Amino acid sequence: MGHIIGAVAAPSAAAATAHSAPETAVIASSVLFRGLPPDAVLNLALAGALKRIPKGAAAFEQGTPAERLFVVVRGRLKATQSTPDGHQMTARFLNPGDLFGCVALMAAGNYPVSASAETDAIVASWSSATMLRVAHQYPQIALNALQYVGKQLRDTQARLQEAMTERTEQRIAHALLRLLSQSGRKTAEGIEIDFPISRQDIAEIAGSRLFTVSRTLSKWQVDGIVKSGRRRITIVAPHRLTMIAERPARERP
Repeated sequence: MGHIIGAVAAPSAAAATAHSAPETAVIASSVLFRGLPPDAVLNLALAGALKRIPKGAAAFEQGTPAERLFVVVRGRLKATQSTPDGHQMTARFLNPGDLFGCVALMAAGNYPVSASAETDAIVASWSSATMLRVAHQYPQIALNALQYVGKQLRDTQARLQEAMTERTEQRIAHALLRLLSQSGRKTAEGIEIDFPISRQDIAEIAGSRLFTVSRTLSKWQVDGIVKSGRRRITIVAPHRLTMIAERPARERP
């Protein structure tokens, strides 16, 4: 089981030079390959087709055939979903090492979301046919993908529950805490969400309105909880934000 037979050939020297060592390391760190033999992980990482995606361009669009599975190698992308009436919801942000387009591994038709680059990005991808063959040899890949999709589903369910049961202020707090857990960076002022993010993005994640998010962030800045600038947010007092997010119903005004 040390080599991938009949699925992905070992890369040639020419193919290997297409991937830098840091890029290969990011791909190999993906949850998709967790638990596989090291040589299989390396072969799969090097076999991923690299593609540069300029800021604002899409890796794929919602509703198009799910033909490839992706891992973010560099930069950040945003997954969004559009409703029939044209409303757009930010599903999540994708950081280096994150897996997306899992529906391709499940042979389940079309992509349910769009994925576009928030910054200039590089992604690695594999065809669904290739990954299905590899999954037959290494069932751990299918298990990893299933667990990953399950986590995303639980996150979505939690957001739906928050939308039905929580005040807007709590939903905004939860949205910021999720972003911190994904992309928080310690600074002298607190913990910064280390990529540009707009108040509209936060509104979409929290299921709120732009006006309400702007008003709430302005209040929290006065209270010393956050520091908000142009597409930059630093959480100055994470513990106070957590208290807002977890405030029991009986304490709500």
